[in-house]
Amino acid sequence: MIQNRPDIVAAVDLGSNSFHMIVCSFKKGKLKVIDRLKEMVRLASGLDEDNNLDFETQARALVCLKRFGQRMQNFPPNSVRIVGTNTLRMATNSREFLIKAEQALGYPVDIISGIEEARLIYQGVAHSLSSHAKLRFVMDIGGGSTEYIIGHDDQPRIKESLNMGCVTVSQKFFKNKEISKKSLRQAILFAEQKLDAYQGRFAYTQWDEAIGASGSLKIIGKVLAAKEWSNNGITLEGLKKLIEHIQTCKHVDELNLPELSDERAPVFLGGVAIIYATFKTLGIQQMTISDGALREGVVHDLLGRLYDHDIRSKTVTALAKNYHTDERHGENIKKTAHYILQQLEPSQTQDDRKMVAQFLSWAAELHEIGHDIAHNAYHKHSAYIIQYADLAGFSRQDQVLLSALVRGHRKKFSEAAFKDLPKPWQQYAPLLTIILRLAVILHRNRHTLSLPDFEIKRDKKQIKLNFPKNWLSQFPLTDADLQLEAEYLHHAGYKLNYH
Repeated sequence: MIQNRPDIVAAVDLGSNSFHMIVCSFKKGKLKVIDRLKEMVRLASGLDEDNNLDFETQARALVCLKRFGQRMQNFPPNSVRIVGTNTLRMATNSREFLIKAEQALGYPVDIISGIEEARLIYQGVAHSLSSHAKLRFVMDIGGGSTEYIIGHDDQPRIKESLNMGCVTVSQKFFKNKEISKKSLRQAILFAEQKLDAYQGRFAYTQWDEAIGASGSLKIIGKVLAAKEWSNNGITLEGLKKLIEHIQTCKHVDELNLPELSDERAPVFLGGVAIIYATFKTLGIQQMTISDGALREGVVHDLLGRLYDHDIRSKTVTALAKNYHTDERHGENIKKTAHYILQQLEPSQTQDDRKMVAQFLSWAAELHEIGHDIAHNAYHKHSAYIIQYADLAGFSRQDQVLLSALVRGHRKKFSEAAFKDLPKPWQQYAPLLTIILRLAVILHRNRHTLSLPDFEIKRDKKQIKLNFPKNWLSQFPLTDADLQLEAEYLHHAGYKLNYH
């Protein structure tokens, strides 16, 4: 449990079109927005044919992030969460950019999957509305992806993220901001084809209320209202009139629409094509617009972590159950791993200790999920599932880290598996893996008897393990396993002494 919870929290959304930051106070159970920053960076426009993010776009983004970083300067580390979305998922040189981005911001950046982005968007919308609809359909058009979610109250049930956004569709079909009836028709058809496979899951018969979230949908709603083509959010009839108007223009500069800024105009048509295709494909007649979106969802997720309602723990428990792990065995390994961790204390700050203990617990719960696929090399199957599954609450970096811990919990051990992890995990992960390895060895025979009190000490790469007198002689299999483990660790430059 975090002892000193911050009163001020911040969330940053590094979207493919715009970067957003929201700063909130949280006192006496009430959340209040005290500051917002937004800049249209158009990160997606900087991807070349090989999905490399070009230097000019990186430079533009970093200038923005330095301003964001100044606003969050001196915020406690646990009070800030920053997420990157579609473009940073796709960019082949995202790692290179993230190093510079984190320096500019002063905080780590989590790359989230499309499905995790959809979950957080729904959270942001759900906490921003007073609607009591039985089932909500939520849609968010980003710069590089569009998310579709159906949920009830604050729980998303169905989530999808499609690889189309206002920036990418505008670039693909309206090059140089030129408009033709053919290009507009092709853009709409492109979006319809993307959505067609999901028509049955998201059709209007599956929900009670449609809600839109994102800058694109807000602007479209404002344009329709200003032109008096719709008086209640976005409607199909209003969209048809907007399409008719667009077809009379040959260039974006000719649109002459109220509420449409010069900054938004270059990506407006891509958003219109996506929302019109969505209304047609899913049979939507009307959609209201929410003020809440991804960044608000990130704030609520962050508060959950601060107040011991971390969705990641629920995700781990559900995953372990889904793969039929031995719950009691996992719990025994977790207890022993924490017993060792308390003696070694590899981390310094209170927040780091909590973070390290969390990941060690999750690794203990999930280390055997690969048994459901095959017993042979099950640790590799476990690691693969953890790295590539859609795990609610986890960033891509979280999953890579957890996968590395589980992958290294048996057989050969190499520190090379951790060299690409972000800080501070390059330092913590090798020792956490050794702790997990030792805990697994000590519970190999799965006996229900509790282990005796034992001591473990570490001096750099030397580890000393002391058991009560004559205990090991009663458990020759454990003795043999520790001897083998000493050999594995020796090859990695460690020395394990035990008696």
